[in-house]
Amino acid sequence: MKNTRAVVMFGVSLIAGAAAAWIANQWISSRTTATVTPVVVAARDIDLGTPLSRDMLKVVDWPSASALGDAVADPAKLESRVLNVNVRRGEPIVEARLAPVGAKGGLSAVIAGGNRAITVKVNEVVGVAGFALPGNYVDILVNTRDDKDKALSKIVLEKILVLAVAQEAARDETKPKVVEAVTLQVTPEQAEKLDLARSIGNLSLVLRNQTDGDSTATTGARKEDLLRLAVVEDPLKRAMSALARSGTPPTRPAPAPAVPKEKVEIIKGVQRSDVDF
Repeated sequence: MKNTRAVVMFGVSLIAGAAAAWIANQWISSRTTATVTPVVVAARDIDLGTPLSRDMLKVVDWPSASALGDAVADPAKLESRVLNVNVRRGEPIVEARLAPVGAKGGLSAVIAGGNRAITVKVNEVVGVAGFALPGNYVDILVNTRDDKDKALSKIVLEKILVLAVAQEAARDETKPKVVEAVTLQVTPEQAEKLDLARSIGNLSLVLRNQTDGDSTATTGARKEDLLRLAVVEDPLKRAMSALARSGTPPTRPAPAPAVPKEKVEIIKGVQRSDVDF
């Protein structure tokens, strides 16, 4: 009798435990479903200017609390859209990372509205030893001659975005790359200045901090600024200036002692005269 009761109690406990586990699982599943949302992410690393295709994308469950407002849930809506930035694997594809609808692939898709791209020839030194990479900002100097035919170096453009080096626009490079050409993003007015600058002199790039937006007004550097000689100050004036600063009145040097003179008597006929030596 006691054994039968124990078996019944064990069976009831087992059924109650199974029911509790099922209810907990259903509750957790409902909560999980309610706190995630489908988001399209990159299935692999994708470079800027690349038209998107289905094999580049996948849909994942993204926490609703951190979901982006312009995230896309349907990969079909991203077909043939072009990225304007590099996207790494697992990063969501949002509207802010896409070029306008209708943009084709390539560098032209990443040029900001109202801007232009212009390519300038550089060398190992002019190209900041290869450290001017896509995504960096540079200042541009021109070395030319002024109206008086004197050598002049002057900054003509500041905070210019590097779009590409050679034929590569990827912005994830960290190693320096020596190239023969750099493509820059400029406004139409800056494009005119840059084209004129390269026709009248040699161009150089100056790498600048990406967060530095300050503009610096300079008058340029000339040959005399480099070779200007310091004025040699007269020793007496320097001593007088030192005495004036110390507050001690200057003293005149004592006169030199008189040198005794020799007299010679000269007789010419009946005339006599004395001459000092």
